[in-house]
Order: sequence, then C-alpha cells, then structure tokens
Amino acid sequence: MSPSTEAKVTKKKTVKKEVSKSWYDYPQYYDLGFRDIVLDEANFLEKAFEKYISKPVQKVFEPGCGTGRLVVEMAKRGYDVTGLDLNANALAYCQKKLDQKSLEAKLIQGDMTHFKIRTKFDAAFNTLNTFRHLLTEEQAVAHLNLIADHLKKGGIYVLAFHLTPMDADLYGSERWSIQSGKTKINYSLSVRNSSRKSRVEDLRITMSIQKPSGKIRVQDEFGLRLYTASQVKSMFASVPKLELLEVYDFWYDINEPQKFDNEIVDSVFILRKK
Repeated sequence: MSPSTEAKVTKKKTVKKEVSKSWYDYPQYYDLGFRDIVLDEANFLEKAFEKYISKPVQKVFEPGCGTGRLVVEMAKRGYDVTGLDLNANALAYCQKKLDQKSLEAKLIQGDMTHFKIRTKFDAAFNTLNTFRHLLTEEQAVAHLNLIADHLKKGGIYVLAFHLTPMDADLYGSERWSIQSGKTKINYSLSVRNSSRKSRVEDLRITMSIQKPSGKIRVQDEFGLRLYTASQVKSMFASVPKLELLEVYDFWYDINEPQKFDNEIVDSVFILRKK
C-alpha cells in the first residue's frame, strides 16, 4: 500500500486520574450514588410528620445535608428548609441544584456539634449514617442536645443509621453502579479496620467514574462510630430533652414499626422534643 492510500488511524487515549481525596469534594458523583432512595426517604418524612406532630410542619432542618438530596426534595414539596454541612463543595452543589429548579433553602456551612440557628424547627432529619461521622460519645450527645434546642416542643428528629449487633461480622464490602447519560459510576465500599473497643470502623470508599473523555478514580477513607442497640438506648437516655417514640427500618414503611432489640441493623429512630 502506497503512502497516499494508506489509512491513518488515530486512537484516542483514555486519561485515568488517581485521586486520594474526600469523595464529598465530588458532589455531582456522590449525589448520583444515592438518588434512588430520595423519594422513599422524603415520603417517609412526610408520613412521620403527619403521624407524630400535631401541628402543621413548615420549617425543617437537615444537619449534615451534604449535596442536598433531601434539602432540594423537601423544598420542592413546599417546606421551608435549612441545611447545614461542613463541606463547602457539597453546599455549593446543593445551591446550584436549588437555583436550577428555582427553589429556595437556607444553607449554612458548619459543624453538627457546634451550631446556633435562630430558627426553631418543626422537624429535623439526618439519614444514611451521617450521624456516625461523630466519632465520640461527647460529640454525639452534644449534637442531640443541639437538635433538641433547635426543635419546637413536640417537634421530631428522624435519625437513621446502621447498628452493629454483637454477633455481626465487623468486616464487609458493598458494590453498586449508577448510569447517568454517558457517565457510569462504580462505587465500592469496604471496611478496612474495625474495633468494638474503640467503637470505630475505618471505611474505604472508591468511585470509578467512566466518562467519554476518560476515567477518574476517587478513593477516600474515613471513620464511622459503631453502635449496638443497647449503646443507642444508653445514649438517648443521656439526652432527656428528647424521647424515643418508635423505630423503623430502611424499608421506610410507616405502618411497620420495628422492635428495638439486638437484632435490628438498619434503624430509623423517631425522637420527639419534650
């Protein structure tokens, strides 16, 4: 074949970036990983408001709101929403989503254990293990007391996180994938270390993001506090301003409250301000 007739083939290179950074700094990809549970969570919240609060609910608060999955959804449903989070990137992403949908919410950058908001809320909520980022009993109790101080009398706090029964395997892994347009994200979560003595498990999260322009791999490691049912009961007892009304699981069925015993794992607690 002569040079004039020889076909020239150019192969596009795939660029792969290895990033060790908080996955919360990639809110657009983090957000996609949990989009499928938003409606179940929001529907349950509204049913809990109706069941446990005697007055109409308008002002709601989400500490640890992250990318604002629920902030946006609850604002869309007409609630006056306030969200608080430490991560500026996540809050900026949340604000962008609100602006795109012509919605309003108040977003505050702050710590779940140190905040002061003038508003008293009808209800508050914290889901998907965010509470477990508080690694000490002092931090957890401080947070619960702050929530009580920011709720109106009779207001509720819907708090959802995983428990670790005494006979549970302390090590495990989970994988799932999400497709959005031409972007596919593979998520991988694994326990790297776990101690019942320190009551902390160290997690490694990996996001493998495949886009037409290439691939990005983000890896993050962080600790979460471990809880058994008895440890949760003891913690709640140390916050007398809140009373535990009922416990549900992650099926979010308001008609199916669960027995609060050592068998429960995926737990949704309904706490009410006395």
